[in-house]
Amino acid sequence: MQEALFCQALGLAAPWVVERVALDVERRRIDLYVVWQSSHATCPACAATEQKLHDHRQRSWRHLDFFQFEAYVHCALPRVSCSACGCTSQLSVPWAREGSRFTLMFEALALTLAREMPVAACARILRCADNALWRQIDAHVGLARAKESYADVTVIGIDETSCAKGHSYITLVHDLQQARLIYATPGKDASTVQRFTQDIKSHQGRPEAIKVVCMDMSKAFIAGAGQHLPQAAIAFDGFHVVQLANRAVDAVRREEAKGERWLKKTRWCWLKDKARWTDKEQAKMDWLPHARLKTARAWRMKEALRDIYRNSQADAATRAQALKKWLHWAQRCRLQPMQDLAKTIQQHWAGILKAFDASHLHTGYVEAVNSLPQAAKAKARGYATADHFIAMAFLIAGKLTHLPGSPLQKARA
Repeated sequence: MQEALFCQALGLAAPWVVERVALDVERRRIDLYVVWQSSHATCPACAATEQKLHDHRQRSWRHLDFFQFEAYVHCALPRVSCSACGCTSQLSVPWAREGSRFTLMFEALALTLAREMPVAACARILRCADNALWRQIDAHVGLARAKESYADVTVIGIDETSCAKGHSYITLVHDLQQARLIYATPGKDASTVQRFTQDIKSHQGRPEAIKVVCMDMSKAFIAGAGQHLPQAAIAFDGFHVVQLANRAVDAVRREEAKGERWLKKTRWCWLKDKARWTDKEQAKMDWLPHARLKTARAWRMKEALRDIYRNSQADAATRAQALKKWLHWAQRCRLQPMQDLAKTIQQHWAGILKAFDASHLHTGYVEAVNSLPQAAKAKARGYATADHFIAMAFLIAGKLTHLPGSPLQKARA
């Protein structure tokens, strides 16, 4: 009865059967012995049926724990000597991935935990080496991503994120229409766009089908998109424009703080969105924006720029006209950082207006998603390699449809 029970639990079908179950209470371990009850098998190489077995090779796999006991599956795997193709091939097993020392259910649980906590913590909980878990993550992410289709990708967002201390960056490419990560590669130069166009071809995608590339004002990304995606329009979204305005306000504050030292403690008041002010910051900002300060003038200009982007009800022409008026204001303000910002906006005018054409052309989603692997990296206290960072980014933000689901959840009908 117990052999039949474990046979059902492993999802085995004849001629695979659980022949014997051994429980070792002192070692807190249970061993399941599976056998192939037939003298013939289908050739794994050419699918010829009723081929004789050549020999057997002993293999073992770590399985999900059985109560408080570690569980292991053992099997003398048969090798088939095929008379049709002349090959001697080993049968694959239904409970494990080829080349793995863990069952599929164990790996599915490991992937589920790895999304929520550092891999080192997963390894402690599952009582295995963290390197073994990284091999599982890399393998499953690679296999799942190889099956993904990007044939319908037409609007992408490109951004870089820090991978490690120093100047170590990863470029991430997102499908903005389906809000998913579709490519990641080390570096942040123009060649990253070239590598993306080569990769999308291997996923049924066409670089020439991409209509819009949404990005920040990185010269490298602009050059890469112009060279490798010449048919795509470049859009610079409001997130990065307002980010540049925040930097300009802070530059004005820093310069003014040399004479008004109390301004050093007000940095975040000027940079944060009004809706996120604390009570203490609100009390300060009841009067600070109305003071005769250069920083207050710069802040009012920044808020006016932000209001242009907030007014999503207005059409593109109305918002473009409002931005043009704002430019004239910034050019006459006698605040050098704001004048420099106006010059930057003029230089990227076409791409900024392109972002007004449709409200979905923004990388706010990209910035939000980039924070997820960054948070995972912080919890893990960094990753050993860029490949690990990329694998984790896909696991968290790739929306890969071919990853194994959690074995602890009921499968959806």
